[in-house]
Amino acid sequence: MTATSAPATRLGPSPDDLNAPSLVHRPGRWIDNWNPENQDQWENGGKLIASRNLKWSIFAEFLGFIVWQLWSIVVVSLPAAGFTFSTAEIFWLISMPSLVGATLRFPYTFLVPKFGGRNWTIISAGLLLIPSIALGISVGNPDTPFGVMLFVAALAGFGGGNFASSMSNITFFYPQSQKGYALGLNAAGGNVGAAVAQLLVPIIITLGAIGTLNITLAGFFWVPFILLAMWGAWKYMDNLSSAKADFAGSVAALKEPHLWILAVLYIGTFGSFIGFASVFPKLIADQFPEYSTFQVASASLSLAFIGALVGSLARPFGGRLADRFGGASVTVAAFGVMAIGALAVTVVLPLGNFWAFLGSFVLIFVATGIGNGSTYRMIPSVFSARSGVADAHVNSGDVNTQRKTAAALGLISAIGAYGGFIIPQVLGFSKTTTGDYTNAIYGFALAYVVMMAVTAFVYLRRGSSVAGQRI
Repeated sequence: MTATSAPATRLGPSPDDLNAPSLVHRPGRWIDNWNPENQDQWENGGKLIASRNLKWSIFAEFLGFIVWQLWSIVVVSLPAAGFTFSTAEIFWLISMPSLVGATLRFPYTFLVPKFGGRNWTIISAGLLLIPSIALGISVGNPDTPFGVMLFVAALAGFGGGNFASSMSNITFFYPQSQKGYALGLNAAGGNVGAAVAQLLVPIIITLGAIGTLNITLAGFFWVPFILLAMWGAWKYMDNLSSAKADFAGSVAALKEPHLWILAVLYIGTFGSFIGFASVFPKLIADQFPEYSTFQVASASLSLAFIGALVGSLARPFGGRLADRFGGASVTVAAFGVMAIGALAVTVVLPLGNFWAFLGSFVLIFVATGIGNGSTYRMIPSVFSARSGVADAHVNSGDVNTQRKTAAALGLISAIGAYGGFIIPQVLGFSKTTTGDYTNAIYGFALAYVVMMAVTAFVYLRRGSSVAGQRI
Protein backbone atom coordinates (compact mmCIF):
# COMPACT_ATOMS: atom_id res chain seq x y z
CA MET A 1 0.00 0.00 0.00
CA THR A 2 1.37 3.40 -0.91
CA ALA A 3 0.24 6.96 -0.50
CA THR A 4 -1.27 8.88 -3.38
CA SER A 5 1.56 11.41 -3.45
CA ALA A 6 5.22 10.62 -2.90
CA PRO A 7 7.10 12.60 -0.25
CA ALA A 8 9.74 15.06 -1.39
CA THR A 9 13.16 13.52 -1.89
CA ARG A 10 15.43 14.05 1.11
CA LEU A 11 19.20 14.41 0.91
CA GLY A 12 19.55 13.49 4.57
CA PRO A 13 17.57 12.70 7.71
CA SER A 14 14.84 15.09 8.74
CA PRO A 15 14.96 16.97 12.06
CA ASP A 16 12.26 14.60 13.37
CA ASP A 17 14.49 11.63 12.51
CA LEU A 18 17.48 13.16 14.28
CA ASN A 19 15.45 14.01 17.38
CA ALA A 20 13.81 10.58 17.58
CA PRO A 21 14.91 8.29 20.43
CA SER A 22 17.80 5.99 19.51
CA LEU A 23 17.53 2.22 19.59
CA VAL A 24 18.03 0.64 22.99
CA HIS A 25 19.16 -2.99 23.17
CA ARG A 26 18.21 -4.77 26.39
CA PRO A 27 19.04 -8.28 27.70
CA GLY A 28 17.06 -11.04 26.03
CA ARG A 29 17.58 -9.31 22.65
CA TRP A 30 14.80 -6.82 23.31
CA ILE A 31 14.88 -3.61 21.25
CA ASP A 32 13.20 -0.40 22.40
CA ASN A 33 12.26 2.64 20.27
CA TRP A 34 12.02 0.63 17.05
CA ASN A 35 10.54 2.74 14.24
CA PRO A 36 11.25 1.52 10.69
CA GLU A 37 9.60 4.66 9.28
CA ASN A 38 12.48 6.67 10.75
CA GLN A 39 14.79 6.91 7.74
CA ASP A 40 17.89 7.65 9.79
CA GLN A 41 17.28 4.66 12.05
CA TRP A 42 16.45 2.43 9.07
CA GLU A 43 19.58 3.30 7.12
CA ASN A 44 21.88 3.12 10.15
CA GLY A 45 21.36 -0.42 11.31
CA GLY A 46 17.59 -0.92 11.18
CA LYS A 47 17.60 -2.46 7.71
CA LEU A 48 20.23 -5.03 8.71
CA ILE A 49 18.29 -5.97 11.84
CA ALA A 50 15.08 -6.43 9.85
CA SER A 51 16.85 -8.48 7.17
CA ARG A 52 18.45 -10.77 9.75
CA ASN A 53 15.11 -11.42 11.44
CA LEU A 54 13.41 -12.03 8.09
CA LYS A 55 15.92 -14.70 7.06
CA TRP A 56 15.47 -16.77 10.21
CA SER A 57 11.72 -16.21 10.15
CA ILE A 58 11.57 -17.63 6.62
CA PHE A 59 13.59 -20.68 7.66
CA ALA A 60 11.38 -21.37 10.68
CA GLU A 61 8.19 -20.92 8.67
CA PHE A 62 9.60 -23.10 5.87
CA LEU A 63 10.01 -25.93 8.39
CA GLY A 64 6.50 -25.24 9.69
CA PHE A 65 5.02 -25.84 6.24
CA ILE A 66 7.09 -29.01 5.87
CA VAL A 67 5.75 -30.44 9.12
CA TRP A 68 2.24 -29.28 8.22
CA GLN A 69 2.36 -31.23 4.95
CA LEU A 70 4.21 -34.37 6.08
CA TRP A 71 1.07 -36.46 6.35
CA SER A 72 0.07 -35.64 2.77
CA ILE A 73 2.97 -37.76 1.51
CA VAL A 74 3.33 -40.19 4.43
CA VAL A 75 -0.17 -41.63 3.94
CA VAL A 76 0.81 -42.88 0.49
CA SER A 77 3.47 -45.10 2.09
CA LEU A 78 1.32 -46.41 4.96
CA PRO A 79 0.08 -49.55 3.08
CA ALA A 80 3.65 -50.57 2.27
CA ALA A 81 4.50 -50.10 5.96
CA GLY A 82 1.76 -52.54 6.98
CA PHE A 83 -1.14 -50.21 7.80
CA THR A 84 -4.65 -51.10 6.61
CA PHE A 85 -6.68 -47.92 7.02
CA SER A 86 -9.86 -47.28 5.02
CA THR A 87 -10.14 -44.56 2.39
CA ALA A 88 -12.16 -42.36 4.75
CA GLU A 89 -9.53 -42.77 7.49
CA ILE A 90 -6.72 -41.89 5.08
CA PHE A 91 -8.47 -38.68 4.08
CA TRP A 92 -8.94 -37.76 7.72
CA LEU A 93 -5.20 -38.16 8.26
CA ILE A 94 -4.59 -35.86 5.28
CA SER A 95 -7.08 -33.16 6.30
CA MET A 96 -6.66 -33.05 10.09
CA PRO A 97 -3.39 -31.02 10.03
CA SER A 98 -5.13 -28.32 7.97
CA LEU A 99 -8.10 -28.17 10.33
CA VAL A 100 -5.88 -27.71 13.39
CA GLY A 101 -3.41 -25.44 11.59
CA ALA A 102 -6.15 -23.09 10.39
CA THR A 103 -7.61 -22.89 13.89
CA LEU A 104 -4.23 -22.20 15.50
CA ARG A 105 -3.65 -19.24 13.16
CA PHE A 106 -6.12 -17.17 15.18
CA PRO A 107 -4.28 -17.29 18.55
CA TYR A 108 -0.85 -17.39 16.90
CA THR A 109 -1.52 -13.96 15.38
CA PHE A 110 -1.59 -12.38 18.85
CA LEU A 111 1.25 -14.31 20.52
CA VAL A 112 4.13 -12.33 18.99
CA PRO A 113 3.28 -9.14 20.93
CA LYS A 114 2.78 -11.17 24.11
CA PHE A 115 6.04 -13.17 24.05
CA GLY A 116 8.21 -11.20 21.60
CA GLY A 117 8.97 -12.22 18.01
CA ARG A 118 12.28 -13.90 18.81
CA ASN A 119 10.93 -15.72 21.84
CA TRP A 120 7.80 -16.95 20.08
CA THR A 121 9.80 -18.12 17.05
CA ILE A 122 11.91 -20.25 19.41
CA ILE A 123 8.78 -21.65 21.04
CA SER A 124 6.78 -22.20 17.86
CA ALA A 125 9.75 -23.85 16.13
CA GLY A 126 10.29 -26.03 19.20
CA LEU A 127 6.67 -27.15 19.07
CA LEU A 128 7.43 -28.67 15.66
CA LEU A 129 9.56 -31.28 17.43
CA ILE A 130 6.40 -32.80 18.90
CA PRO A 131 4.63 -33.76 15.64
CA SER A 132 7.92 -34.74 13.98
CA ILE A 133 9.00 -37.14 16.72
CA ALA A 134 5.46 -38.40 17.29
CA LEU A 135 5.11 -39.19 13.59
CA GLY A 136 8.40 -41.09 13.58
CA ILE A 137 7.27 -43.19 16.55
CA SER A 138 3.66 -43.83 15.47
CA VAL A 139 4.35 -44.93 11.89
CA GLY A 140 7.02 -47.34 13.06
CA ASN A 141 4.38 -49.72 14.41
CA PRO A 142 1.63 -50.98 12.04
CA ASP A 143 -0.49 -51.80 15.09
CA THR A 144 -0.79 -48.14 16.08
CA PRO A 145 -4.55 -47.47 16.43
CA PHE A 146 -6.18 -45.05 14.02
CA GLY A 147 -7.20 -42.76 16.87
CA VAL A 148 -3.57 -42.34 17.90
CA MET A 149 -2.51 -41.73 14.32
CA LEU A 150 -5.24 -39.09 13.92
CA PHE A 151 -4.06 -37.32 17.08
CA VAL A 152 -0.48 -37.31 15.82
CA ALA A 153 -1.66 -35.93 12.46
CA ALA A 154 -3.52 -33.19 14.36
CA LEU A 155 -0.26 -32.21 16.08
CA ALA A 156 1.15 -31.37 12.64
CA GLY A 157 -1.22 -28.41 12.75
CA PHE A 158 1.45 -26.62 14.81
CA GLY A 159 3.22 -26.08 11.48
CA GLY A 160 0.19 -24.40 9.94
CA GLY A 161 -0.16 -21.97 12.83
CA ASN A 162 3.41 -20.77 12.35
CA PHE A 163 2.45 -18.81 9.24
CA ALA A 164 0.25 -16.37 11.18
CA SER A 165 2.80 -15.58 13.90
CA SER A 166 5.66 -15.35 11.40
CA MET A 167 3.78 -12.88 9.20
CA SER A 168 2.64 -10.91 12.25
CA ASN A 169 6.22 -10.66 13.52
CA ILE A 170 7.79 -9.53 10.25
CA THR A 171 5.20 -6.81 9.63
CA PHE A 172 6.54 -4.95 12.70
CA PHE A 173 10.10 -4.89 11.34
CA TYR A 174 9.54 -3.22 7.97
CA PRO A 175 8.37 0.25 6.85
CA GLN A 176 5.05 0.47 5.03
CA SER A 177 6.77 0.91 1.67
CA GLN A 178 8.62 -2.43 2.01
CA LYS A 179 6.12 -4.61 3.85
CA GLY A 180 4.73 -6.11 0.65
CA TYR A 181 8.16 -7.27 -0.45
CA ALA A 182 9.12 -8.63 2.99
CA LEU A 183 5.82 -10.40 3.61
CA GLY A 184 5.88 -11.81 0.08
CA LEU A 185 9.28 -13.38 0.67
CA ASN A 186 8.15 -14.69 4.05
CA ALA A 187 4.99 -16.25 2.60
CA ALA A 188 6.74 -17.75 -0.43
CA GLY A 189 9.48 -19.23 1.75
CA GLY A 190 6.83 -21.01 3.80
CA ASN A 191 4.71 -22.21 0.89
CA VAL A 192 7.73 -23.81 -0.78
CA GLY A 193 8.02 -26.04 2.29
CA ALA A 194 4.97 -27.98 1.10
CA ALA A 195 6.75 -28.84 -2.16
CA VAL A 196 10.01 -29.71 -0.40
CA ALA A 197 8.24 -32.12 1.94
CA GLN A 198 6.62 -33.96 -0.97
CA LEU A 199 9.89 -34.03 -2.92
CA LEU A 200 12.25 -35.18 -0.15
CA VAL A 201 10.17 -37.52 2.02
CA PRO A 202 9.93 -40.34 -0.58
CA ILE A 203 13.69 -40.03 -1.13
CA ILE A 204 14.48 -39.96 2.60
CA ILE A 205 12.43 -42.98 3.57
CA THR A 206 13.94 -45.15 0.80
CA LEU A 207 17.55 -43.94 0.77
CA GLY A 208 17.69 -43.99 4.55
CA ALA A 209 16.49 -47.57 4.60
CA ILE A 210 19.14 -48.74 2.09
CA GLY A 211 16.89 -50.47 -0.41
CA THR A 212 13.76 -51.00 1.67
CA LEU A 213 11.37 -48.61 3.47
CA ASN A 214 12.00 -46.74 6.71
CA ILE A 215 8.95 -44.52 7.06
CA THR A 216 9.96 -43.36 10.55
CA LEU A 217 12.59 -41.12 8.94
CA ALA A 218 9.77 -38.99 7.51
CA GLY A 219 9.47 -37.49 10.98
CA PHE A 220 12.90 -37.92 12.58
CA PHE A 221 14.80 -36.44 9.62
CA TRP A 222 13.58 -32.90 10.36
CA VAL A 223 14.55 -32.83 14.05
CA PRO A 224 18.09 -31.42 13.55
CA PHE A 225 16.77 -28.73 11.19
CA ILE A 226 14.16 -27.70 13.74
CA LEU A 227 16.86 -27.49 16.41
CA LEU A 228 18.91 -25.33 14.02
CA ALA A 229 15.93 -22.99 13.55
CA MET A 230 15.51 -22.69 17.31
CA TRP A 231 19.21 -21.92 17.74
CA GLY A 232 19.15 -19.37 14.91
CA ALA A 233 16.13 -17.60 16.38
CA TRP A 234 17.78 -17.54 19.82
CA LYS A 235 21.11 -16.30 18.45
CA TYR A 236 20.09 -13.83 15.74
CA MET A 237 16.45 -12.72 16.08
CA ASP A 238 15.09 -9.87 18.19
CA ASN A 239 12.04 -8.92 20.25
CA LEU A 240 10.45 -5.51 19.65
CA SER A 241 8.88 -3.77 22.62
CA SER A 242 6.91 -1.63 20.15
CA ALA A 243 5.00 -4.68 18.81
CA LYS A 244 1.49 -4.45 20.22
CA ALA A 245 -1.53 -6.70 19.79
CA ASP A 246 -4.42 -4.95 18.07
CA PHE A 247 -7.57 -6.62 19.43
CA ALA A 248 -9.64 -3.51 18.71
CA GLY A 249 -8.56 -3.60 15.07
CA SER A 250 -9.56 -7.26 14.82
CA VAL A 251 -13.00 -6.60 16.30
CA ALA A 252 -13.53 -3.71 13.87
CA ALA A 253 -12.41 -5.87 10.94
CA LEU A 254 -14.81 -8.66 11.91
CA LYS A 255 -17.72 -6.21 11.73
CA GLU A 256 -16.90 -5.40 8.10
CA PRO A 257 -19.07 -7.56 5.75
CA HIS A 258 -16.39 -7.52 3.08
CA LEU A 259 -14.02 -9.39 5.39
CA TRP A 260 -16.29 -12.42 5.12
CA ILE A 261 -16.65 -12.11 1.35
CA LEU A 262 -12.87 -11.90 0.94
CA ALA A 263 -12.43 -14.83 3.36
CA VAL A 264 -14.65 -17.01 1.17
CA LEU A 265 -12.64 -15.99 -1.89
CA TYR A 266 -9.42 -16.81 -0.05
CA ILE A 267 -10.79 -20.24 0.83
CA GLY A 268 -11.23 -20.67 -2.91
CA THR A 269 -7.66 -19.63 -3.74
CA PHE A 270 -5.32 -20.44 -0.84
CA GLY A 271 -7.65 -23.14 0.49
CA SER A 272 -7.56 -24.83 -2.92
CA PHE A 273 -3.78 -24.53 -3.05
CA ILE A 274 -3.12 -26.11 0.33
CA GLY A 275 -6.02 -28.58 -0.02
CA PHE A 276 -4.99 -29.91 -3.42
CA ALA A 277 -1.32 -29.87 -2.40
CA SER A 278 -2.06 -32.10 0.57
CA VAL A 279 -4.24 -34.54 -1.38
CA PHE A 280 -2.31 -34.64 -4.67
CA PRO A 281 0.03 -37.53 -3.69
CA LYS A 282 -3.00 -39.61 -2.72
CA LEU A 283 -4.83 -38.79 -5.96
CA ILE A 284 -1.83 -39.88 -8.03
CA ALA A 285 -1.43 -43.08 -5.99
CA ASP A 286 -5.12 -43.96 -6.48
CA GLN A 287 -5.53 -43.06 -10.14
CA PHE A 288 -2.06 -43.78 -11.51
CA PRO A 289 -0.24 -46.07 -9.06
CA GLU A 290 2.45 -46.84 -11.62
CA TYR A 291 3.36 -43.12 -11.60
CA SER A 292 3.11 -42.64 -7.84
CA THR A 293 6.87 -43.00 -7.43
CA PHE A 294 9.85 -43.24 -9.75
CA GLN A 295 13.07 -45.05 -8.94
CA VAL A 296 16.18 -42.90 -9.27
CA ALA A 297 19.10 -45.15 -8.36
CA SER A 298 18.07 -46.54 -4.95
CA ALA A 299 15.77 -43.65 -4.08
CA SER A 300 12.07 -43.13 -4.78
CA LEU A 301 10.83 -39.86 -6.25
CA SER A 302 7.25 -38.58 -6.37
CA LEU A 303 6.08 -36.00 -8.90
CA ALA A 304 3.39 -34.76 -6.52
CA PHE A 305 5.69 -31.96 -5.36
CA ILE A 306 5.29 -30.23 -8.75
CA GLY A 307 1.81 -28.98 -7.86
CA ALA A 308 2.84 -27.29 -4.60
CA LEU A 309 5.99 -25.93 -6.22
CA VAL A 310 4.32 -24.20 -9.18
CA GLY A 311 1.56 -22.88 -6.94
CA SER A 312 4.12 -21.37 -4.55
CA LEU A 313 6.15 -19.79 -7.34
CA ALA A 314 3.04 -18.37 -9.01
CA ARG A 315 1.90 -16.46 -5.92
CA PRO A 316 4.26 -13.47 -6.30
CA PHE A 317 3.19 -13.09 -9.94
CA GLY A 318 -0.42 -12.88 -8.81
CA GLY A 319 0.49 -10.00 -6.54
CA ARG A 320 2.38 -8.18 -9.29
CA LEU A 321 -0.46 -8.63 -11.78
CA ALA A 322 -2.87 -7.32 -9.15
CA ASP A 323 -0.67 -4.27 -8.62
CA ARG A 324 -0.90 -3.51 -12.32
CA PHE A 325 -4.45 -4.49 -13.25
CA GLY A 326 -6.28 -4.61 -9.93
CA GLY A 327 -6.75 -7.63 -7.69
CA ALA A 328 -10.40 -8.22 -8.54
CA SER A 329 -9.78 -8.57 -12.28
CA VAL A 330 -6.90 -10.99 -11.73
CA THR A 331 -8.92 -12.99 -9.18
CA VAL A 332 -11.83 -13.34 -11.62
CA ALA A 333 -9.42 -14.66 -14.24
CA ALA A 334 -7.79 -17.02 -11.72
CA PHE A 335 -11.13 -18.56 -10.71
CA GLY A 336 -12.01 -18.95 -14.38
CA VAL A 337 -8.79 -20.85 -15.07
CA MET A 338 -9.29 -22.96 -11.94
CA ALA A 339 -12.75 -23.95 -13.18
CA ILE A 340 -11.36 -24.83 -16.61
CA GLY A 341 -8.59 -26.88 -14.99
CA ALA A 342 -11.07 -28.77 -12.82
CA LEU A 343 -13.27 -29.58 -15.82
CA ALA A 344 -10.16 -30.71 -17.71
CA VAL A 345 -9.41 -33.16 -14.90
CA THR A 346 -12.87 -34.72 -15.24
CA VAL A 347 -12.25 -35.14 -18.98
CA VAL A 348 -8.80 -36.72 -18.73
CA LEU A 349 -9.50 -39.05 -15.79
CA PRO A 350 -11.45 -41.59 -17.91
CA LEU A 351 -8.70 -41.48 -20.55
CA GLY A 352 -6.13 -42.85 -18.11
CA ASN A 353 -3.45 -40.47 -19.39
CA PHE A 354 -1.21 -39.48 -16.47
CA TRP A 355 0.53 -36.60 -18.24
CA ALA A 356 -2.77 -34.99 -19.23
CA PHE A 357 -3.93 -35.46 -15.63
CA LEU A 358 -0.73 -33.87 -14.31
CA GLY A 359 -1.00 -30.98 -16.78
CA SER A 360 -4.60 -30.27 -15.79
CA PHE A 361 -3.68 -30.11 -12.12
CA VAL A 362 -0.62 -27.96 -12.81
CA LEU A 363 -3.00 -25.51 -14.48
CA ILE A 364 -5.14 -25.50 -11.33
CA PHE A 365 -2.10 -25.02 -9.08
CA VAL A 366 -0.76 -22.11 -11.15
CA ALA A 367 -4.17 -20.43 -11.02
CA THR A 368 -4.46 -20.96 -7.24
CA GLY A 369 -1.03 -19.39 -6.76
CA ILE A 370 -1.92 -16.35 -8.86
CA GLY A 371 -5.28 -16.14 -7.09
CA ASN A 372 -3.55 -16.26 -3.69
CA GLY A 373 -1.51 -13.20 -4.55
CA SER A 374 -4.33 -11.26 -6.19
CA THR A 375 -6.93 -11.98 -3.50
CA TYR A 376 -4.51 -10.99 -0.75
CA ARG A 377 -3.77 -7.78 -2.67
CA MET A 378 -7.50 -7.00 -2.80
CA ILE A 379 -7.80 -6.82 1.00
CA PRO A 380 -6.08 -3.44 1.58
CA SER A 381 -7.78 -1.97 -1.49
CA VAL A 382 -11.24 -3.02 -0.29
CA PHE A 383 -10.76 -1.69 3.23
CA SER A 384 -9.36 1.57 1.91
CA ALA A 385 -12.27 1.94 -0.51
CA ARG A 386 -14.74 1.33 2.30
CA SER A 387 -13.09 4.16 4.26
CA GLY A 388 -13.84 6.55 1.39
CA VAL A 389 -10.33 7.36 0.12
CA ALA A 390 -9.93 8.76 -3.38
CA ASP A 391 -7.81 5.97 -4.90
CA ALA A 392 -8.01 2.81 -2.79
CA HIS A 393 -5.57 0.93 -4.99
CA VAL A 394 -2.63 3.11 -3.92
CA ASN A 395 -3.91 4.91 -0.81
CA SER A 396 -3.85 2.97 2.47
CA GLY A 397 -6.25 5.34 4.23
CA ASP A 398 -6.03 6.70 7.77
CA VAL A 399 -4.55 4.97 10.81
CA ASN A 400 -7.84 3.28 11.77
CA THR A 401 -8.20 1.87 8.26
CA GLN A 402 -4.65 0.57 8.31
CA ARG A 403 -5.29 -1.14 11.65
CA LYS A 404 -8.41 -2.84 10.31
CA THR A 405 -6.57 -3.85 7.15
CA ALA A 406 -3.69 -5.40 9.11
CA ALA A 407 -6.13 -7.34 11.29
CA ALA A 408 -8.13 -8.46 8.24
CA LEU A 409 -5.01 -9.83 6.55
CA GLY A 410 -4.38 -12.13 9.53
CA LEU A 411 -8.00 -13.18 9.99
CA ILE A 412 -8.56 -13.91 6.30
CA SER A 413 -5.34 -15.96 6.10
CA ALA A 414 -6.63 -18.08 8.98
CA ILE A 415 -10.11 -18.59 7.54
CA GLY A 416 -8.72 -19.38 4.10
CA ALA A 417 -6.63 -22.22 5.48
CA TYR A 418 -9.80 -24.16 6.29
CA GLY A 419 -9.94 -24.98 2.58
CA GLY A 420 -7.09 -27.38 3.29
CA PHE A 421 -9.56 -29.38 5.39
CA ILE A 422 -12.61 -29.00 3.16
CA ILE A 423 -11.08 -30.19 -0.12
CA PRO A 424 -9.68 -33.53 1.13
CA GLN A 425 -12.92 -34.23 3.00
CA VAL A 426 -15.05 -33.58 -0.09
CA LEU A 427 -12.77 -35.74 -2.25
CA GLY A 428 -12.80 -38.51 0.36
CA PHE A 429 -16.60 -38.42 0.58
CA SER A 430 -16.88 -38.63 -3.21
CA LYS A 431 -14.49 -41.58 -3.32
CA THR A 432 -16.23 -43.57 -0.58
CA THR A 433 -19.79 -42.94 -1.85
CA THR A 434 -19.37 -43.11 -5.63
CA GLY A 435 -16.07 -44.91 -6.08
CA ASP A 436 -14.29 -42.03 -7.83
CA TYR A 437 -13.47 -38.33 -7.50
CA THR A 438 -15.44 -36.98 -10.47
CA ASN A 439 -18.44 -35.60 -8.57
CA ALA A 440 -16.21 -33.75 -6.12
CA ILE A 441 -14.19 -32.16 -8.91
CA TYR A 442 -17.37 -31.10 -10.73
CA GLY A 443 -18.43 -29.51 -7.44
CA PHE A 444 -15.15 -27.61 -7.19
CA ALA A 445 -15.53 -26.33 -10.77
CA LEU A 446 -19.02 -25.07 -9.94
CA ALA A 447 -17.74 -23.41 -6.75
CA TYR A 448 -15.03 -21.59 -8.72
CA VAL A 449 -17.58 -20.29 -11.20
CA VAL A 450 -19.73 -19.01 -8.32
CA MET A 451 -16.72 -17.33 -6.68
CA MET A 452 -15.75 -15.78 -10.00
CA ALA A 453 -19.27 -14.36 -10.30
CA VAL A 454 -19.25 -13.09 -6.72
CA THR A 455 -15.92 -11.33 -7.26
CA ALA A 456 -17.15 -9.65 -10.44
CA PHE A 457 -20.53 -8.69 -8.95
CA VAL A 458 -19.18 -7.25 -5.70
CA TYR A 459 -15.95 -5.63 -6.87
CA LEU A 460 -16.21 -4.96 -10.63
CA ARG A 461 -19.90 -4.15 -11.13
CA ARG A 462 -21.01 -0.58 -11.66
CA GLY A 463 -23.21 0.40 -8.77
CA SER A 464 -21.42 -1.77 -6.18
CA SER A 465 -20.33 -0.27 -2.86
CA VAL A 466 -16.80 0.12 -4.22
CA ALA A 467 -17.76 1.28 -7.71
CA GLY A 468 -15.29 3.64 -9.29
CA GLN A 469 -12.36 2.17 -7.38
CA ARG A 470 -9.67 -0.13 -8.77
CA ILE A 471 -9.83 -3.00 -6.32
